[in-house]
Amino acid sequence: MKTICLSLAFILGLFACSSPGTKTKKQDVLIKDTNASTVANTSEEPVDSLTPYPEDDLTVPPYGLDTVKALIDKIKFVDDPDGGEMGTKALDANLYVGLSFNEKFTYHMIHAESYSQNCAILPVRTDEANRIYGHLPHIFGDFSWSERQLKFFTENRDAVEQLMKPLIQINKKIGGNFREAIVEMNAKELIPYLIEFYNKEKKDHYVLTVLMLLMKENKYPEFMSSTSYKKLYDFKDEQYENEYGAYLVYNKANEALIIQRATNFYNGLQAK
Repeated sequence: MKTICLSLAFILGLFACSSPGTKTKKQDVLIKDTNASTVANTSEEPVDSLTPYPEDDLTVPPYGLDTVKALIDKIKFVDDPDGGEMGTKALDANLYVGLSFNEKFTYHMIHAESYSQNCAILPVRTDEANRIYGHLPHIFGDFSWSERQLKFFTENRDAVEQLMKPLIQINKKIGGNFREAIVEMNAKELIPYLIEFYNKEKKDHYVLTVLMLLMKENKYPEFMSSTSYKKLYDFKDEQYENEYGAYLVYNKANEALIIQRATNFYNGLQAK
């Protein structure tokens, strides 16, 4: 009987390629939406009747949730036509334009359309209560928001924020999908809101991560020249695994410094 031995590196490589928690790339899915309203209908359901639907680290909006979930269940995965490692799982354009604005918000917040398999093994997040990571966790595994979905967030930023805030209030948390959307929208105007929310309990250190990512995205000089920036983001592109795992030790000094820098950044925007 012949014994076949696989090297540990090979086994880990196979595992990484199938792992849902790896770095993803965004694939464009451009579908023109001619019927979408750009105003959020916050009266679609009264704020006091909204029910939080926490699923792991996601905040699941209640707007047309059953309808949206039923549509998602019927979506077929489409492989990369070029035979690559990418693919899409996107709602048909005709069905998509038939959704209300609020239903589209729900759809995007609970479903990512683009798929990209990546064999990189990212560090496991540990001891999060005592760390301030430089990057947010990957909430959709090998999936990520498509170009169509990112366009929805950026083009309807004010309306998206109007729908997020009552759910944050009810859940008393900013879900991973909401945090990611804030960064993708570059929602600098939410900095005071984020700081006020964080200061109530000071538990979710990923809110501090969002503040740092907003300063990084806008190349705020005070932050870009800081020791914190160099420790968290000064890596080469091929060292993403190291950058993803980089963190600051959580303590009152680091917490206060991040909040003060974010406040200075925001105040500078208002002065322009």
